[in-house]
Amino acid sequence: MTAAILGTYLTAALLLIGAGFASVAAIGLLKFNDPMTRLHAPTKIGTVGIGALLLASMLHGFLSGAPSYHELLIMGFLFVTAPISANFIAKVNIHQRSCDTPPAPPQDETWSTLNTPKEPGQSPPHSSQ
Repeated sequence: MTAAILGTYLTAALLLIGAGFASVAAIGLLKFNDPMTRLHAPTKIGTVGIGALLLASMLHGFLSGAPSYHELLIMGFLFVTAPISANFIAKVNIHQRSCDTPPAPPQDETWSTLNTPKEPGQSPPHSSQ
């Protein structure tokens, strides 16, 4: 097998993988009930699907002798903006109280800091003030 035939098979495989992931993302977007569960489908699965389709496009361009790097810019933009938009959508839903709020952490004063809880017999943690 030559490199061109292997490249063609790899392009076809990437197209099938990308189409499969993109269709699962579309079905998930339509079937999930509330916005918090609905945002996982396009941001996680859809990003992988579009990434595979763009890789197939790049590979086909290289095999045909007309390489293109525009797909790298599209992938970079997609991989940067998808998590940010998902975070904004989640924050809006939490602030609108249109979803269940997450349960409170067991040790509320230390769960998101570098402070460790004070154990009996231990010296307090050093502060950088």
